[in-house]
Amino acid sequence: MADLLRVEGLGKAFDGFRAVADAALVVPQGAIVAVIGPNGAGKTTLFNLITGLLPPDRGRVVFDGHEITGLPAHEICRRGVGRTFQIANIFPRLTVFENVQVAVLAQRRTSANLFRPAAGQAVEDTAAILERTGLLARAQAVAGTLSHGDQRILEIAIALGSRPRLLVLDEPTAGMSPEETAATMALVGRLAREGGLTILFCEHDMSVVFAVAQSIMVMRGGRTIAQGPPEAVRQNREVQEAYLGDAGA
Repeated sequence: MADLLRVEGLGKAFDGFRAVADAALVVPQGAIVAVIGPNGAGKTTLFNLITGLLPPDRGRVVFDGHEITGLPAHEICRRGVGRTFQIANIFPRLTVFENVQVAVLAQRRTSANLFRPAAGQAVEDTAAILERTGLLARAQAVAGTLSHGDQRILEIAIALGSRPRLLVLDEPTAGMSPEETAATMALVGRLAREGGLTILFCEHDMSVVFAVAQSIMVMRGGRTIAQGPPEAVRQNREVQEAYLGDAGA
């Protein structure tokens, strides 16, 4: 299986504090890969470096065989990397349909035409994404009225509007009930299986990580200390001591 994403020796410091230091990551095409680590381990900063929200101080990011290190976020998005955030990033006053439609039109570079009278642009593509994510029945609901779980799913739908090959999810189940968590991760798995998506996500819930991920990368103090199949990571002594404790043994 070819690697879709490779991170090599990536580093980033803020006022002398090394948030990410010599991080390494491999994401095979079609895989679901998790990044774990405690608060302050550097997970979100790593994701920001990969997706162009921050420029790295050192190291390389290679996507689909092409170096994308330091490219702006919009360019990395156009190359096929979609992203969600810890806090849902939606347009709360627009409908669910309009939220996704904006993303689809932006990918086509025609978003300025969205609000023409009786605009009917990208209707089929938008509806198809809402159907894939289970939101079609809520298409005309105002996004800000959705439950927290549905807002997180809407953010995934928005990310799908850019037609990503790699979907980067920053704590996709944060603040969810157990039922919402199960539904969201089932959706993530289905998108990977049926849509040919590669998934990279970070998550604090170890039960979610070990149930879904095919490969797990572990960070500590901004560094990568392990990456491998879930069982190998579960048995890694340093990982057990640092993160999993008795629950992960």
